[in-house]
Amino acid sequence: MVLYFTGTGNSRYIARKIAKATGDGLIDLNERIKNGDTGFIDNQRLIFVVPTYAWRIPRIVDRWIRDTAFKASAKAWFIMDCGGSIGSAAKYNKRLCRRKGFVYMGTYGITMPENYVAMFSVPDDAEAKAIIAAAEPHISSAIDTIASDQMLPEKRNTLNDAIESDIVNPIFYAFYVKADDFYANEGCIGCGLCARLCPLNNIAVKDGKPTWGRECTHCMACICHCPTEAIEYGTNSQGKPRYHID
Repeated sequence: MVLYFTGTGNSRYIARKIAKATGDGLIDLNERIKNGDTGFIDNQRLIFVVPTYAWRIPRIVDRWIRDTAFKASAKAWFIMDCGGSIGSAAKYNKRLCRRKGFVYMGTYGITMPENYVAMFSVPDDAEAKAIIAAAEPHISSAIDTIASDQMLPEKRNTLNDAIESDIVNPIFYAFYVKADDFYANEGCIGCGLCARLCPLNNIAVKDGKPTWGRECTHCMACICHCPTEAIEYGTNSQGKPRYHID
């Protein structure tokens, strides 16, 4: 079973390719998390495809895995798409597997187009296509490894990897992962797409405009899918391209 979480489509893109090649089914974790669905997953093979949030898997995915019942001794592979590095995420994925009784089968990072418009530059269409094309051999390699029931190759961690995942990650969540700076400008048409896409049900449309609550995972689904590009994140997102892949 391929289980994916996505904000702007990178993980879904990879997950679909894996599922098509291996014959595994697909589970949309956005939908499961949004609906509070932690029902039993009766599969011996689990392929988690998720984005990298501050050099680990997203906390809401980690929490969902912890809260969900799985088949005993299931094998678990982790594919993490990222803008550059996954840090020492493997260490935390191994820890999660021990907690859940999974057989850990490795963590593999794949560079995909950057979507974190709240902080970083986002590629234009041509740049995004080039990055995706460069990722294809790595996706194929991961598919071959999983299909042969082998462990994914893992990179050797550096001190900087440890600093990013161990120290920067909790600081980042504590001080930066908030919805306070999101707003919709006069270009908003009140379509409600942002509210429908939010995996934490953190957006409500009131008087034709979206409002954000106190729960947010910074998945960038709202800002990057807005059909009129009316959603901004303070001044950080202004003038930047928006990225998503369907």
